[in-house]
This record gives sequence, structure tokens and C-alpha cells, in this order.
Amino acid sequence: MSRRPIIDAGPGLNFLSINKERLLIGTLGALSAPETVQEEVFRKSRQDERFRNAEAVWRKLTPRWMHVLPDDQTPELAAVVQRISGLPMIERLGRSKDLGETMVIAHAVVAAEAGETVTVLIDDGQGARIASLEINRLRRLRARGAPVGSIRLVNTLTVLERAAGGKHIPDKARMRTVYQQLRGLDDGLPPIERTQLLSTTRWST
Repeated sequence: MSRRPIIDAGPGLNFLSINKERLLIGTLGALSAPETVQEEVFRKSRQDERFRNAEAVWRKLTPRWMHVLPDDQTPELAAVVQRISGLPMIERLGRSKDLGETMVIAHAVVAAEAGETVTVLIDDGQGARIASLEINRLRRLRARGAPVGSIRLVNTLTVLERAAGGKHIPDKARMRTVYQQLRGLDDGLPPIERTQLLSTTRWST
């Protein structure tokens, strides 16, 4: 069983700020995000002019295309948060640094431990490393016969590569334009020449 992909604030802010929500949803499907991520998107949308569109677009997507996951302290969620962060959930929720990534991963792990397959969209390096550790842990559990699901980790480059040659990014010129817009918001993205986005086999010959 699969559930909606769970997205982190970084990719959410970036795609929604440049009004590329249809590209994002067209590639991944209807989305979900923890309450913590929604709060971060709204806060940064109000504080940073570059992200000013994000909150309005997010609100238009809710609830049909964006489902907000409650960050209530269920036993399952609290156990995962404490295991991956080393802090009790109540204490971790009080520390804003990297909180969105922690909650994205925690919600995904709870779903996977219940047998579901869930995709997480995270660009943050530390968040991706923690997600990878959880992916490997679940793989080991399945190998021992445990009835658990799995987590798939994707990032902005994954989304763009999947969209290459489709209606949202029909050609390389559009890819360059979209990527330049995203990179203007996220200096963590490498120059496009250092990616596979212009050489992907998805482009028609």
C-alpha cells in the first residue's frame, strides 16, 4: 500500500514560490506534509520576499492536493522522533533547527512500519542522510521477515529529471529556465552542468 509523498519545507518553498506546483504534483502526485513543515513554509513566506508566493499557493492546494499531517504525540510518532533525534518529542518540537526534516522522516517511518510504501522529498543533506539510515534499517527488517514497508528518498533533481520531456518541462530550454529559478532560491543546488538534467535519456532524440 502506498500513501501520498511527504515533502520537506525546502522543496515546498522553492517549487511553490515560482508557481511550479503543477510540475511538482504532476510528477509526484498529491502531496502531504507535517504541520511543522506547513508552519515553516508560512513563516518564511511572510519573512522572505523571495518566498512570498508560497503560502498563498500552499493554501490553494489544501486539502485536495496537500494533506497536512498532524504532529500530535502519538506513541508511534514519539518513539521514532526520539530514536532518530535522540530527544524526547516534546523537547525536539521546541527546537526549530532541522525540525521539518525530522518530522518528515518520522511520519514516513511510522507509515513504513505499518506496512506502507512512502516517498519523502528532502533536499537537506543531513535530512537525506537520516532518511537513508532509516531506509536501510527497514530493508534489514524486511530481510528478517518483518512485515514492514519501505521509504523512497527523492530530491529536487529527481523531480526535475522525472519531469524532463513532459508537458511541464518539454525541452532543455525550459529545464534551464526552471532550474535557474529554483537555484535562485536555493544555493545548495549545483550548477545545472554538474547534474544529469540536460543529458537524461528522457529527452527525445
